[in-house]
Amino acid sequence: MSQKQLKEAFISNLNGTSLLEISAGLSLPPLCLLCRGLLLILYYLHHGKPVSSRKYSLLLDFLMLVSPLLFSCTVLSPVIFFIPVILAVLCTGILFKIHSQRKQESRAPFGQIVKEFQEACLDPECIPAITVFRVYVNVLTSISILAVDFPQYPRRYAKTETYGTGVMDLGVGAFIFGNALVCPEVRQKSHVAQPRLSSLARQVFSVWPLISLGVGRLLSVKSIEYHEHTSEYGLHWNFFFTLALVRLAASLLLAIFPKHKAWLVALALAVLYQLLLSTTSLKMFILHGSDGRGSRLSFLNANREGLLSLFGYLAIYLASVQVGLWLLQRRSSVRSWLEALRGLALAVLVLLVLLQLCQACTEPVSRRMANLPFCTWVLAHCLLLLGFFVLTDLTLVFTKLLVKGSSVPCCWKVVQPPDSGKKHGLEAVPGGRQDKLSQLCLISAINKNQLLFFLLANVMTGAVNILIDTIHSKAAVTLCILHLYMFFNCLIMYILHARGIVLKFW
Repeated sequence: MSQKQLKEAFISNLNGTSLLEISAGLSLPPLCLLCRGLLLILYYLHHGKPVSSRKYSLLLDFLMLVSPLLFSCTVLSPVIFFIPVILAVLCTGILFKIHSQRKQESRAPFGQIVKEFQEACLDPECIPAITVFRVYVNVLTSISILAVDFPQYPRRYAKTETYGTGVMDLGVGAFIFGNALVCPEVRQKSHVAQPRLSSLARQVFSVWPLISLGVGRLLSVKSIEYHEHTSEYGLHWNFFFTLALVRLAASLLLAIFPKHKAWLVALALAVLYQLLLSTTSLKMFILHGSDGRGSRLSFLNANREGLLSLFGYLAIYLASVQVGLWLLQRRSSVRSWLEALRGLALAVLVLLVLLQLCQACTEPVSRRMANLPFCTWVLAHCLLLLGFFVLTDLTLVFTKLLVKGSSVPCCWKVVQPPDSGKKHGLEAVPGGRQDKLSQLCLISAINKNQLLFFLLANVMTGAVNILIDTIHSKAAVTLCILHLYMFFNCLIMYILHARGIVLKFW
């Protein structure tokens, strides 16, 4: 077998992992974020000022937010269930240390602290959990697209062939989910009336970078004979085309139907598509082609997975629009967000029950077809991760109330109610330490240039695969390459952010 055939075989015919292992893995990013935030608060408690060095801030963010994920999906994957427990114990220890070392004059009874926490007002214009969710999906995807080519990355985490739940399968759906949370239909204020046709025209124009990237990837992959998993999207299709087409189709549907009924459109689309899969020959066509032997002669045959899975991804996108609209309802207090957190937990529970029913009555999860169980699974686990991030933010808010004046980048600001004329600490002062901290945050840096981050990761992944025999690499070499790859990518984003450069021209 040639090197190209070896690499294609290395990422093909896989069956995924369990829902429990994926859920355990999803708890790692919020715990890493919590641990980093608690360490920043502890530093402020001891020194009376935030971390002011950009170099140390970048190193801390990379070591706390990125490096643990690299280890957990490679050499530490056999003990993945123990890592969240260790991180949770570490966070609990830091929290108790902060509580015990507070200044004597600032101490208050625990009941009073809890009451102050519940009544605290948060900045209603910012929901950090959405930003952090989108950034972490990008980071995890960037790690996986290169790590999957190394033997230390468990084959059960890679994309499945036909049925199953792989970590990378979830990443594809999470990308769709994250894009929908901040789409124009969600961010547009309800009182701003805009012509639907002009809004749709802007959407058509806004997807040209994705189409250009899709064409660029297609030409580069074919010209250098780069290894590819054909049954993933087809012979010519790729994820950039899927993102562009889903966004365009969703904008068209949301121009016809009320956006607050997006979940109904999503449900109807997913159920109808599943009925077609179950009652017609559509499933056999996707899996085996029109001749039953997997031929890819015509354009539709060649790209049947990418083209027909659009229905499932579109359903995920529309359902995610509904989630975005619900999240952006004005909530300005901790109490209201605790209620929202309960709503997220209930939604996850309902979706997981529906997932079991769907799999029992229809078929297992299939990323290749993007069937109804796949849509349900993606939504359940995306809401689970989002709920973890909201819980993390609320925990950091509670800790900041213990240490007055402390700040954590990409976390909720505690503000005074609108009818209060006073400011609450440094967090409410424009241009103060919170604004300075936000410039030192790796999450903010990646968020400013997310598409560039993803594109750079794809280019660097291709370069590494061309230069290195990845499938025969030792563990030490693999970890070194992955860390250098991610650090270089993060460093570029960090430098651009520090200089105020946002490479977006559409």
